Amino acid sequence: MAMQAQEIERLIAEGLPGATIEIRDLAGDGDHYAAKVIAPQFAGKTRVAQHKMVYDALGGRMGGALHALQLTTQAPT
Repeated sequence: MAMQAQEIERLIAEGLPGATIEIRDLAGDGDHYAAKVIAPQFAGKTRVAQHKMVYDALGGRMGGALHALQLTTQAPT
């Protein structure tokens, strides 16, 4: 079963408190999303580390309930 955008946003927000999150359904199928996440926790972290933090917040749902997620991450400026 596909994940809803609201569920993705909720999980990321719980895992990265204070983050600004934008979710877009890329294909209209509930399986392919893009997420832009701006979080203070990303400060000083590499892009790979930032993405891992988002995946950790999703609790292992990547590749299962969540098929594809295009990530853009950054620390606040």
